[in-house]
Parts: sequence; C-alpha cells; structure tokens
Amino acid sequence: MSIALGVVDIAEKAFRESGASRIESITLQIGALAGVQLESLYFVWPSAVAGTALEGADRIIESTDGQAVCLECEQPFALKHHFDACPHCNSYFKKITAGKELNVKSLAFIVDESPQPAPSNN
Repeated sequence: MSIALGVVDIAEKAFRESGASRIESITLQIGALAGVQLESLYFVWPSAVAGTALEGADRIIESTDGQAVCLECEQPFALKHHFDACPHCNSYFKKITAGKELNVKSLAFIVDESPQPAPSNN
C-alpha cells in the first residue's frame, strides 16, 4: 500500500502543477528486482486511488528485466534474483545494471480546452 500511496502523492503533485482537468493515464516502470509484488499493487490500487486525481486513470506497468555485469569475468548476464551467480564463471560479485527501477515514467493529462468567454470590460 505504501508504494501505491507514494505513486498517488507524485501524481497528485504533478496534477496540481499541470493545470489539467484530469489524469488520463499513468505509466509505471517497475524492475524485476525492485521488490514490488505486482499482485499486491493491483489489489491495493483501487483503494489507494479512490478520491484522487488517479481515480479512473489508466494504469500502465512496464516491467524491466534484471541485468548485471560480473565483476570477475566482466560478462553481462540476465539476473532473476539478487543472489544469482554469474552463469559464465559462477562468481557472486556483480554490478546490477537494470531491474531495480521503481519510477513514475509518465503521466498523460487532459487539459480542458473548451473556449472560455472573453472577460467584458464593462
């Protein structure tokens, strides 16, 4: 729930600053190694966004696979878990290069563009 509420806070702040009439969609980038249980996020999402600018907005989640570079043999490799060893040399010494992301990648706003009457000078 805390992740969902953090996303709501970010979206609400951007929404207030945008001057838009509503948020159409939000795109989240979530890495496989970020420690986010997507099922839990899906479960709490309706409660977290109820009554906020995100209520009714489309939620798009982009997943990022884990990637690392071995510090022993310098080979890049896919990483499913933080504790995986290098498949080339079996070393556990690695630098994680992708998969830990947890970002609000984008927000799509709807701006009310209905014509407004010009102010009168009477």
